[in-house]
Amino acid sequence: MTAPDTLSCPITLQPIGFVRSPFHSPQGMPIQTVAAADVPGQLELLAHYQPGLRDIEGFEFLMLITHLHQAVEKLEVVPFMDDHSHGVFATRAPARPNRLGLSIVRLERVQQGCLHFTGNDMLDGTPVLDIKPYVPALDVRHTERIGWFQHGLQRLPTAQSDDRMR
Repeated sequence: MTAPDTLSCPITLQPIGFVRSPFHSPQGMPIQTVAAADVPGQLELLAHYQPGLRDIEGFEFLMLITHLHQAVEKLEVVPFMDDHSHGVFATRAPARPNRLGLSIVRLERVQQGCLHFTGNDMLDGTPVLDIKPYVPALDVRHTERIGWFQHGLQRLPTAQSDDRMR
């Protein structure tokens, strides 16, 4: 199988809304939503996409697919929970080729086209590309094989973003 010519099949994505957050710089931010369980945020959906929110208040958690607009692109990184370099695809580092992010947040309320949530690990102004409901029966996988995270997870409660992803 040959790869398609990337110039002949561009991918164009448009934000459906933007995150409002207390974080204005990547430095010092929580690095995962689970470490920011009480940090509030808002997703202000663009008016054109607001009809897509119908019935969303029936879900406790949502997955926000974002564009990490202030991240750089790298193929090898030293993640925030480790001291050793890894291939970026073996990490959750923001420095990725397409700069896509995934945040699982707790929906608190829906108010006039705005989703209020907690579990915010995003910068103010982060473009949101899509929203999907989190459904444990579909999304949870039980595994013991979690690579280098096996020893790195102990750092999560105190780990914060710093300048290593520049």
